[in-house]
Amino acid sequence: MSRKVVRSSKFRHVFGQAVKADQCYDDIRISQMTWDSNFCSVNPKFVAMIVDASGGGAFMVLPLSKTGRIDMSYPTVCGHTGPVLDIEFCPHNDNIIASGSEDCSVMIWEIPEGGLTSPLTDPVVKLEGHSKRVGILSWHPTAHNVLMSAGCDNVVILWNVARGDAVVRIDTVHTDLIYSACWNRDGSWILTSCKDKTLRVLDPRKGTVLYEKEKPHEGSRPVRAVFVSDGKILSTGFSRMSERQVALWDPKNFGEALTLQELDTSSGVLLPFFDPDTGVVYLCGKGDSSIRYFEVTDEAPYVHYLSMYSSKESQKGMGYMPKRGLEVNKCEIARFYKLHERKCEPIVMTVPRKSDLFQEDLYPDTVGPEPSAEADEWFEGKEAPPNLISLKDGFVATTKAKEFKVHKSLLKTTTASAGNQHDSSGEVQSLRKEVKDLKEALEELTTRVKELESKH
Repeated sequence: MSRKVVRSSKFRHVFGQAVKADQCYDDIRISQMTWDSNFCSVNPKFVAMIVDASGGGAFMVLPLSKTGRIDMSYPTVCGHTGPVLDIEFCPHNDNIIASGSEDCSVMIWEIPEGGLTSPLTDPVVKLEGHSKRVGILSWHPTAHNVLMSAGCDNVVILWNVARGDAVVRIDTVHTDLIYSACWNRDGSWILTSCKDKTLRVLDPRKGTVLYEKEKPHEGSRPVRAVFVSDGKILSTGFSRMSERQVALWDPKNFGEALTLQELDTSSGVLLPFFDPDTGVVYLCGKGDSSIRYFEVTDEAPYVHYLSMYSSKESQKGMGYMPKRGLEVNKCEIARFYKLHERKCEPIVMTVPRKSDLFQEDLYPDTVGPEPSAEADEWFEGKEAPPNLISLKDGFVATTKAKEFKVHKSLLKTTTASAGNQHDSSGEVQSLRKEVKDLKEALEELTTRVKELESKH
């Protein structure tokens, strides 16, 4: 009889907690679209949410600090002519966000420092190459200005955003609607799940299939899949009896699942979020009111159930904060931005620890914002392992020089003349605002001086 009954894990007691009401973003009309994307993207500066818009599609970008009730007239990013289906912030520049829409286009936007002061209608770059709506976007994790988009035309396109070019077009592999597409940690593989009930691991530069698995889940409902540690794949789907399942696969030996667990009989698609630093995967069901989390380890049964965060209201979408946006001194290992009908509520996942010192075991070096390669180098075959940073003193934003480099490379669009005008409009806006603020400060000081003079 072995004495060790419970598996020891430092994440066994991780608990989720919603923030106080005044820390939420209230009175936002979240999009009613029935598309299975996250509808939300966050980074250490901004939170972006797809919202309902009359005539075309729009999303809202708020500085993280702008909590509370959001005014109805708050400016949105509204350049698409059809509803927006997916948005994602660039991992290498917190002011750049991509959006995909029913109007078949992908647009790249630059959000001014401090957020929008007027509606943004002109993208920095417009990428056109899909013939049907674009529902999936994913930035390359380590190469600068590489974006993957997947549309309802069953095509995956890899873009060089700085030039506005579609460099790789994967259009013969998928025979049906693509449900999900993501990169591995260093961006050397792509993983897609498709309505033809096949998981595929692709070589992104060649567009060829490296490994594939038919029917990872028996059911006909959508399958989602992400890469987890050591190149393994975690998939969520449905059994023939419509029970939700989670499975772990080794792509080099795709025959049999390493583990397959049944969860419940709910109908919402499970969106997986994997944290490579802790090995914890979070499953958020669309329409659920809970977030389940599991630890992925090397020994059987590989996927260990940890716990569940439950609340009363169901989620319409979910944003996941990158590691560098977390509060390390509070032992926060993940933060989600949960979308309700009318608000966005941050949920904090914490490991309970007494010490407020930096916990090295919870925060190994994580992926930083510095890219490992430029787009052209990566497409030519350069390997790009992630540049890691320590979170010991919290993450500090990079210098202005880095951001300027990004502006310049984004200006090298093929539509240079149009691009220049669009680009400068964002900068002009922020300069105008700065001038206005300075004028106000000057007026205040002048009145103070007058008051003091009159007293003497």
